Amino acid sequence: MRILPKCISLALVVATLSWATTPAFAQQAPPKPKPAAAQATGPAVRAIKGPSVEGITEYSLPNGLRFLLFPDPSKPTITVNITYLVGSRNEGYGETGMAHLLEHMLFKGTPRHRNIPQELTEHGADPNGTTWFDRTNYFETFAATDSNLAWALDLEADRMIHSYVAKKDLETEFTVVRNEFELGENDPGSILEERAMSTAYLWHNYGHSTIGARSDIEQVPIERLQGFYRKYYQPDNALLVVAGKFDEAKTLRLITAKFGAIPRPKRDGDMKVYPTYTLDPTQDGERSVTLRRTGDVQALIAIYHVPAGSHADFPAVEVLSRVLGDAPSGRLYAALVATGLAADVSAGVYRLKEPGVLEATAQVRKGSSLDSARAALLAALTDVVSRPPSPEEVERAKSTIIKNFELQLNNSQGVARNLSEWQAMGDWRMLFLYRDRIKAVTVQDVQRVAQAYLKPSNLTVGSFVPTEKPDRAEIPATPDVAALVKDYKGDTTLAVGEAFDPSPGNIDQRTTRTAVGGVKLALLPKQTRGQSVNASLTLRFGSAQSLQNRVTAADLAGDMLMRGTRTLSRQQIKDSLDKLKARIAIMSGPNQVAARVETTRPNLVPTLQLLGSILKEPAFDPKEFDELKRQDLAALEEQKSDPQALAFNSFTRYLSPWPKEDPRYTPTNEESIADYGAATVDDAKRYYVEFYGASDATMAVVGDFDPKQVTDLVGTLFGTWQSPKPFERLANEYRDIPATGITIETPDKANAWFIAGTNVPMRDDDPDYPAFMLANEILGGGFLNSRLAVRIRQKDGVSYGVGSVVNASPLDTAGQFIGYAIYAPENAAKVETGFKEEVERARRDGFTAEEVEKARAGMLQNRQVERSQDPSLSGELSTELYVGRTMAFEADFEKRLLALRPADVTAALRKYVDPAKITIVKAGDFAKATAPAQP
Repeated sequence: MRILPKCISLALVVATLSWATTPAFAQQAPPKPKPAAAQATGPAVRAIKGPSVEGITEYSLPNGLRFLLFPDPSKPTITVNITYLVGSRNEGYGETGMAHLLEHMLFKGTPRHRNIPQELTEHGADPNGTTWFDRTNYFETFAATDSNLAWALDLEADRMIHSYVAKKDLETEFTVVRNEFELGENDPGSILEERAMSTAYLWHNYGHSTIGARSDIEQVPIERLQGFYRKYYQPDNALLVVAGKFDEAKTLRLITAKFGAIPRPKRDGDMKVYPTYTLDPTQDGERSVTLRRTGDVQALIAIYHVPAGSHADFPAVEVLSRVLGDAPSGRLYAALVATGLAADVSAGVYRLKEPGVLEATAQVRKGSSLDSARAALLAALTDVVSRPPSPEEVERAKSTIIKNFELQLNNSQGVARNLSEWQAMGDWRMLFLYRDRIKAVTVQDVQRVAQAYLKPSNLTVGSFVPTEKPDRAEIPATPDVAALVKDYKGDTTLAVGEAFDPSPGNIDQRTTRTAVGGVKLALLPKQTRGQSVNASLTLRFGSAQSLQNRVTAADLAGDMLMRGTRTLSRQQIKDSLDKLKARIAIMSGPNQVAARVETTRPNLVPTLQLLGSILKEPAFDPKEFDELKRQDLAALEEQKSDPQALAFNSFTRYLSPWPKEDPRYTPTNEESIADYGAATVDDAKRYYVEFYGASDATMAVVGDFDPKQVTDLVGTLFGTWQSPKPFERLANEYRDIPATGITIETPDKANAWFIAGTNVPMRDDDPDYPAFMLANEILGGGFLNSRLAVRIRQKDGVSYGVGSVVNASPLDTAGQFIGYAIYAPENAAKVETGFKEEVERARRDGFTAEEVEKARAGMLQNRQVERSQDPSLSGELSTELYVGRTMAFEADFEKRLLALRPADVTAALRKYVDPAKITIVKAGDFAKATAPAQP
């Protein structure tokens, strides 16, 4: 549904920022180290080969480092992921949040890698760092070259033991982490889960949020953080993974050279790592917690203790969570959503090294009865014990889990990163063993674990009830994972794809473009890992005139497509996709609907046939429509006090004004609630009948498939499907809007949003476009090394997420420059001042040759990485068909990018970014931030 303006997905921007940046371990200057390969003397270090499972081989070094090599020549990228077996579970008193804070500090540099964000950007990497209960990991995906791989391994080897963990960096970084803490404080659902977890666990650290206590974040002594780093960031506590297109022998030598010289630590005294031995006692009665905060949607959560992820019961517990939480087949959905008691429900499990939890949640609209929803939620959880899951329910849940496993294994990049979770559980091979265990789960297994763990005395929610003879759930001990995987061999290795060159020229040479009826078709067949294939289809219809006052109906019509056809129910569609090991996602706008397909070669034809049925034969079931409306209204009501949603809404409404009846109009939150509340299923059905068809459509298919078979099938499915109303593009217009300032109060929200921008008269084929994009990359793009990030996050320490973007259309001379930041409301003035001063400094002083060269190199490599991802490539090829381009446009853009001089880049910024024309929108609890302290 339409929740936020589509100008920028800031949620994705923020989700990428989970760490930190620049340099110094103590106050004195650190010694300059020798290269990693020359740090030790003595006999040559040799790697010892260990177990191999399904194409992944383990090696170890004498210093204790374990590493995995996972070759996949089908992707022209490499992912390096290093996992340290330390998370919030390992923190002591006064150390909460330390593992996560240290993750931030490891982006502050080393003596040899002094500006890590700059290097990551220069190498075009897709990087991140994350912290969880049992582990911390750092990864980067980059174009597959020997030099990139050598750089990444050198970076990870160097920051393993030489990272700056300095007091001066901590003094600014703790406010950034606190800002991240405050970001979570804006979400009542997240805080409710945090409170419930801390109530469910009395002693174990799983009851503490990984972000930590605010007091610990703000007051942690640098000496304790340094000691934490020295203890856990060592080769014998790490697992390194290299996955993608690389030479195995050369990589083996490279890892040995980079990491082999690091000495094995002496594990005695303060360096001794003890296994965690604090376990919660068996819960002996229901527990409850109530959270009272400002918000617009009510929420419920129920938590049960369950075994560790490695325990034999856990796969059945996960299947049970699917039986409860899936939509629309799940027990919770039937009890709460289908009856109108809740807008949304879910159920899931924490698969952890030590005993975790099963959670069930419900979202309830403000005007609905929370007591009734609570009673229904608890009744459904009790019912699954007395009325065990049927074979159909269990098989359906298993199919979904197994499908997700198999699709994940098609992506070596995702597997490389996901192995962190399984290693943290005890051993990386648990990924494959767990998959096998899921396949073996029976109805009796699910029934048994439901009876064992879904007991009233094991529940956190509701009220305490005295019980004469308590029936307690005994949680088994964590298994010996080494024994479980000792002789495990795994399944057969998936098919290996070809080594594909993602250059624009090669893509054009390999792509066939044709037309079938009204569908323009781009086909790029190639061998892929696991025979994977991705397709993107977009149907376009209607005009500005015919679409007046139809936006809500258009959105609801698109959302109803996956909720049933004339021959298949919503559940049957989901079951069919699970059996086909396929995913279909459908997104709609006022004048188009786009479908994204992911499957494998053997299942492509039936998956496309299913997509045809979904698009051409929707059922528009009134009951499904009512459930959809409740969910949409709950989501809109949740945004009524959300700073991000309100800021973007105001920003878009001001800079892109359209008449209210126009499909390009941005409604207020209140208008959207009124529109969705008044909408009927007949409105959505009428819209579908009047507009849908494939007279103007584009489709691209990338992966392992038969081009003739796909062409013939597209002709059969869509070739003669005509749109009743002709398509006319909804053109955008450049508007010279005067600058203004807008402030929005959002009471009781700990995090605030800053959005600043201006309209720009530019298309993406404008001669200035490459220079303007490069200027933005230096000013607000990159990986925490932009001028805005260095100033506002690194130096001032007042924002967790800050940057800027440039939007430009291929068809309309109407672009935008947008800056953004999140921050605590009391830091509003610092954020605004920092933004303005950095923009002015860039305009005044321009950019250096070094800045331009490094940013350009990073952009070029990043574009290559993007083209190597089949889902995004299929979308790009489909868009090119619509705008009448080939990949030659990409090649020309990169050629123009290479020709740019610093003067060109500076001139573009000065031409298109005028501080006097920048509109600034701020949303947050500013009244509370400026209120005088109470006596």
